[in-house]
Amino acid sequence: MLRLQLRKACAMSDHKANYPHEFVKFLNACPTPYHAVHEIKKHFDEYGFKELSERHSWDGVLTRGGGFYVTRNDSSILAFTVGCQWAPGNPIAITGAHTDSPVLKIKPVSKRSSEGYAQVGVECYGGGIWHSWFDADLSIAGRVMVKDQKTSNVRSMLVDLKQPLLKIPTLAIHLDRDVNQKFEFDRENQLLPVAGLESQSSESSKSCEQAAPQEGEFFSIKAVVERHHRDLVDLVAEELGIEVTQIEDFELTLYDHKPACLGGLHREFVFSGRLDNLTSCFTSMHGLTEALKTGLEKECGIRMMVCFDHEEIGSSSAQGADSNFLPAILERILRFPAISDKSGSQHDSSLQMSVARSFFLSSDVAHAVHPNYANKYESKHKPAIGQGPVIKVNANQRYMTNSPGLVLVKHIAERAKVPLQLFVVANNSPCGSTIGPIIASKTGIKTLDLGNPILSMHSIRETGGSDDLEWQIKLFCEFFETYSTYESKVYEPST
Repeated sequence: MLRLQLRKACAMSDHKANYPHEFVKFLNACPTPYHAVHEIKKHFDEYGFKELSERHSWDGVLTRGGGFYVTRNDSSILAFTVGCQWAPGNPIAITGAHTDSPVLKIKPVSKRSSEGYAQVGVECYGGGIWHSWFDADLSIAGRVMVKDQKTSNVRSMLVDLKQPLLKIPTLAIHLDRDVNQKFEFDRENQLLPVAGLESQSSESSKSCEQAAPQEGEFFSIKAVVERHHRDLVDLVAEELGIEVTQIEDFELTLYDHKPACLGGLHREFVFSGRLDNLTSCFTSMHGLTEALKTGLEKECGIRMMVCFDHEEIGSSSAQGADSNFLPAILERILRFPAISDKSGSQHDSSLQMSVARSFFLSSDVAHAVHPNYANKYESKHKPAIGQGPVIKVNANQRYMTNSPGLVLVKHIAERAKVPLQLFVVANNSPCGSTIGPIIASKTGIKTLDLGNPILSMHSIRETGGSDDLEWQIKLFCEFFETYSTYESKVYEPST
């Protein structure tokens, strides 16, 4: 199966010089976590990976020498390859990232109006720099639950309206002379996007008739055309080629309509939203498939990448890093008879042995030193864009890096000729965190935190480095290729 795709993997890897361009295309195709998972699935499909479902048996599908992926909620994805020499108790090399970013999401009842303007109610998701959303051209994307007219079954469809539809206008300086000293606003009442003029609205008695329950009918929740502006619902239906009455519900997100692009005098920057953390989704995805070019015939371990949803709000969800997604899939893989050489009901210590020998590279973006605020950084730890991935260290365990892990990653980076940087937050500054501490405490797997440096983290428009993409892909590729044979040299040194 997967072996037939190795020739293609080698051919496709020749495009690595175009990683910055490929990343820009990836960013523009991924306005939401649902779109990101869809694009990642397409990538693995090209390499012959097979989709697994948590709802169904994996009999006859999961084998040594194969590549597979599993999704949950269409917003988290886990992909892996099984070495031909895999045996129970052997190590697993894992990279981890997250698909979500701080955004504004449309509320379940979003229809608003004020002073002749049609407005859309939005909810703040995550810790965004919300003032950066003012005056941006905003579009809408997300997932729509659609009812089949013949069967009445409901399915999920992705939508991206791909046009500037909304604007959160700032107040003119003439009406707020202190705006350049301090920009303050009420997030509930002054972060409301303008969607149009009420005088131009196509709201009609016809739409009200369609939305209203017929005699004898009962609806527990009002129809979408009652809860949202009819013009918005019409746009969604038109984009999907369906009738408005087929829309049961949707989860829609606002995003910056201005496309991602390469910038700087030498195109050394990537300008885009969602660099946190589609950067690591992109690099781990390519790292796993780049590693295919050496084949799986001699591989004794499992190589895995996982991208979780909901990191920006604490990871506590059914598809977040604090869920059972990774532990459940690990147990299912390691207990599976076809690759465990044991009956499915036999429980032994092989799962714990594999966990003890495994390693998790928690990859999230890092803070690049800001030239205008250099005093905010620890004086000896100032990561620079274009100088390679950043290993993040924190004595209070906000990051999981320790000396054995650092030594292991250092040696892997030296083999791949990838430069690394170190970051420690200043003692007088707060420190963020990642999925690393959650996964380490939940699974017991050894973990290290690292990521590519960016500026303006959590802004609607962030800045990253185009060269750093290849550095991280090379590091992940080397990690996948060599970890299973190298880990004992660090964690079980000879005496």
